Amino acid sequence: MAQLIVRNLDDDVKQRLQQRARRHGRSTEEEVRSILRQAALADDATDVPLGTRLAGRFADVGLTAELLDLDSLR
Repeated sequence: MAQLIVRNLDDDVKQRLQQRARRHGRSTEEEVRSILRQAALADDATDVPLGTRLAGRFADVGLTAELLDLDSLR
């Protein structure tokens, strides 16, 4: 696996990342990996329906309910 070093990160940004990591119950390093993974995958998400993207985004927090397709409600 590759490694990435980020230099000159504002102290406030680092602190917010640490707080976010604690809220998600993971290390700061894992939190940053998750953020980068989501950002990189977001570029490929333009062809994926919104409901599918939302389900994927919240899958790790226990979203199991079926999401309605708004087009089917018209």
